[in-house]
Amino acid sequence: MFGSQFKIVIGTFVVAFFAFVAIFAPLLAPFNPLSQDLFNRLAPPVWAERGSWTHALGTDNYGRDVLSRLIYGARVSILVGVTSMLLSCTLGSLCGVIAAYRGGRLGSFIMRFSDAHLAFPEILLAILIVATLGGSLLNIVLVLGISSWMVYARVVYGLTLSLKERPFIEAARAQGAAGWYIIRRHILPHLLPMIIVISTLQVAQMILTETALSFLGLGVPPPTPSWGNVLAEGRDRLFVAPWIANSAGIAIILVVWGINLLGNGLRERLDPRAGARG
Repeated sequence: MFGSQFKIVIGTFVVAFFAFVAIFAPLLAPFNPLSQDLFNRLAPPVWAERGSWTHALGTDNYGRDVLSRLIYGARVSILVGVTSMLLSCTLGSLCGVIAAYRGGRLGSFIMRFSDAHLAFPEILLAILIVATLGGSLLNIVLVLGISSWMVYARVVYGLTLSLKERPFIEAARAQGAAGWYIIRRHILPHLLPMIIVISTLQVAQMILTETALSFLGLGVPPPTPSWGNVLAEGRDRLFVAPWIANSAGIAIILVVWGINLLGNGLRERLDPRAGARG
């Protein structure tokens, strides 16, 4: 429907906007996201009757400004998405390239373990681990990173198997190049385009998983503002104050849409076969 360049431009704009909001949250937020005002609880947003620009998106049950909580919540959700993606990308890529290049029992063990891990639902595994360790920002990042490495491992494994039989790899071996040098110099550059695409799309998945965990009460503990916490707080007051959950839901939809649009555009740009099919 849209060209890859259009997707990249729009996706980059949306992602950059939310990244800007997250980075400069203290300057953009009109109120302290933890500050309570019980005399002004459940104030409606500006477009509703009795709404005002003082609280443009209204307040929650404790009188906290919803807009400020969304702005600071972007920090938590995006931080979790990016850091957990980096962890799973590093772990999965290393496992995949080692399993393919070294082969043997080590390679078979890594890939069989990856297959067993893939058979277990990611969200269920995350719920079990977080319920055991407790909800915190560090635990969420570790859980999401460790529960998603298999995607990278499978893709990198297949690509490395085809690359290591290429003539330029054989030539490097014949010249006495060490294995890690060949991986770093000749294999990883060919893997980067696909890793970048997967990583981009994985950030959106991480944000959704973090939101789901926070919504279930297993994510970042309240009152720390995160989009999942705001969504959970608005769930019980959906008919009385729908703007709380709706605001968080729209923010999640927009950032995930922007990341997916960017990822799809990069996939079409970096993979000629995808562009031909589109």
